[in-house]
Amino acid sequence: MEKQMMKERYGLPPMPPIATGSSGRRTALQRKKDYSPLKWDKYFEKKHDVITASGDSFRVYERGSVGPVLLFLHGGGFSALSWALLSTEVTALVKCRCVAVDLRGHGDTVTADDVDLSGERMASDVGEVVSCLFKKDPPPIILVGHSMGGAIAVQTAVLGLIPTLIGLTVIDVVEGTAMDALSSMQSFLRSRPKKFDSMEKAIEWAVRSGQIQNLESARVSMVGQIKSIES
Repeated sequence: MEKQMMKERYGLPPMPPIATGSSGRRTALQRKKDYSPLKWDKYFEKKHDVITASGDSFRVYERGSVGPVLLFLHGGGFSALSWALLSTEVTALVKCRCVAVDLRGHGDTVTADDVDLSGERMASDVGEVVSCLFKKDPPPIILVGHSMGGAIAVQTAVLGLIPTLIGLTVIDVVEGTAMDALSSMQSFLRSRPKKFDSMEKAIEWAVRSGQIQNLESARVSMVGQIKSIES
């Protein structure tokens, strides 16, 4: 009675009907997620290809223009776009320049020998990319590598290929060379489907399988992990 009087006095709108049983819960759970791909330029400011002296072409993404460089090296089977969300977060906190590279045999990088994934070869690639990017005046550089990328980062540091290296961060890394890291990931890579009907299906699989737990990250990074083929 009191509620009815309050409604009449203040003109309150009626309460929405309460879902009964499990149908309401099912509706909420089945609310469709957006698996459409996101463009790289929402996260990076620049995309270009670095051509080394050997003629190999390495795809590079950059964000920021001042401060030390965070040079990101992705894991096996991933790509430079795996660092998209982190790059936006880091540059919002500190003045720095984020540079992410598609490593040999990954993403949009094209080399004369995409199957030579030895530690020495891939570390040399990183050194060459840095040399081409910054010429004779490289800024302070911090290497950040995930999994296989971590092994490559360590190898690059050990070989002294970046003269202005001031820091090294490795995430979920396997001890040894890049090739050792790749070998440990064979079962993981074999678990991937050989093809997808669409990019949306690839993104959905990445999230549902747990390969990428952040939906937004999957939407931007899966683009760098899948090759379009002619039907």
